[in-house]
Amino acid sequence: MPTERLSFAGHAGHDLSARLDLPEGPHLATALFAHCFSCSKDIPAARRISARLAAMGIAVLRFDFTGLGHSEGEFGATSFASNVQDLLAAAEHLNARGMAPDLLIGHSLGGAAVLKAAGQIPTVRAVATLGAPFDPGHVTHNFAGSLDEIEEKGHAEVNLGGRPITIGRDFVRDVLDTDLTDDIGGLKRALLVMHAPLDDIVSIDNATRIFTAAKHPKSFVTLDNADHLITRPEDAEYAAEVITAWAGRYLTLTPPAPPPGAPEGITRVSEADPAGFLQDVQNGPHHHALADEPLAYGGTNRGMSPYGFLAAGLGACTSMTIRMYARRKGWPLEHVLVDVSHDKLHAQDAATGNATRIDQFTRQITLCGPLDATQRQRLLEIADKCPVHRTLEQGARIKTELI
Repeated sequence: MPTERLSFAGHAGHDLSARLDLPEGPHLATALFAHCFSCSKDIPAARRISARLAAMGIAVLRFDFTGLGHSEGEFGATSFASNVQDLLAAAEHLNARGMAPDLLIGHSLGGAAVLKAAGQIPTVRAVATLGAPFDPGHVTHNFAGSLDEIEEKGHAEVNLGGRPITIGRDFVRDVLDTDLTDDIGGLKRALLVMHAPLDDIVSIDNATRIFTAAKHPKSFVTLDNADHLITRPEDAEYAAEVITAWAGRYLTLTPPAPPPGAPEGITRVSEADPAGFLQDVQNGPHHHALADEPLAYGGTNRGMSPYGFLAAGLGACTSMTIRMYARRKGWPLEHVLVDVSHDKLHAQDAATGNATRIDQFTRQITLCGPLDATQRQRLLEIADKCPVHRTLEQGARIKTELI
């Protein structure tokens, strides 16, 4: 996944640090990601969700709000309204690049910010929130013991997530005074609300209030056992896959025509976790899978192995070919089931006498329906004529180019 580091001017003119995660293939849409309260663009959830979306053809701009992460300015001088202005500045930067955002994604308070900003970004057609509060003032419970000091002195240093951060009076007053009811009700964009029932930072009743205030089209998806920061990789991957599948109903995710001679288009495989073997497998904008190795081989077992994919190709092609033939003949075939296993066997090379190992795929076919013996035998013969079967038997040329 190519990532471009860049900066743009925020609401007060400070340079805001950003990363633009780009698809390795066709650029089908653009998303703008707003991180959680006092977090940064580089927290694991933001990185993982952006990487997954980029693998599916959606470019993602994630940035640090003013005074956070690597962005300039003082967070203590910001407010909820200034966060929204930073979002609008990010959208304008994308628009100037010819990549106006189609999708807004907001995590926690960033979710509240995208709900507020969406109506001011005309190109946005869909909005997704993750663990977002209905009431932005909800964040003040993180530093409730310092509210009096903030009001009296104008600011105070509080400890959030094990690090000190300055909270200003304007920020507190702004979040407490902000009501998103009208913004959510007048969103006029498709809305996806994602929240974990066990979220102990922003309770799930916030999701209920957001969902209730919104008009259709709206969707709610649970994040099950995820924590508020969505720290587990599998939770971030699930969220990204749901967002992409949902957004496909509202965004134009049509890829360009495949190159001549490749009617299925390009199958792109890219690393999802460089520390292990997990791979993103993407074929066009709508077909995504994970490849991995079993735990015993150093993988995380979150996807089929490469040989599993090869066996799946043989099984799928076999079933389709049998169905096609039976349909053309009008035979009463009710169901096809193909079990495929792979192994390496010793074989004797007759010319040299040296023992070699060859690959063997064992294919067991179940044909259901009132077929007679002749029909069953013929369908068994047809199985050997499936294109993938022939490719495996005859072999194929593999042309490799370094890009």
